[in-house]
Amino acid sequence: MGKLKRPNDAKALATFLAKICDSKLATDILIIDLTKIESAPADFFVICSCDSQPQVAAVVDEVYDQSRELELSKPRAEGLEEKEWALIDFFDVVLHVMLRKTREFYKIEKLWSDGTIYSISAAGRLHKLTQKEIMELVLKDKVASDE
Repeated sequence: MGKLKRPNDAKALATFLAKICDSKLATDILIIDLTKIESAPADFFVICSCDSQPQVAAVVDEVYDQSRELELSKPRAEGLEEKEWALIDFFDVVLHVMLRKTREFYKIEKLWSDGTIYSISAAGRLHKLTQKEIMELVLKDKVASDE
């Protein structure tokens, strides 16, 4: 993974975490901006899918390594033993590293779809999803659950 620079705000931290997920080949990486939602538990959620428990561990380990290298405050974490849904909490930004089947079951991006949802491009830039793309995400989840 190339050298990342220290994030200077919550949005930059969310993007930083999304890039780490991407570097470990996590998929379906989304950033949800929750700043306009009064009851939100954080400013941003970053969500990614992994195909195996070792991949979940690899993403979490890389987050810790990069955070330590850039001298970010150590995040709180849950779910590290089971490695099905690891939650890494930086207070303003919460990273959800999930096995695909766990993510399909809980559908947290659907729960928070009133936030502004971004994907990350191959160039590492944020792409705001359109309402149509968000609906496709929601409908894809519905179709998968109906099968």
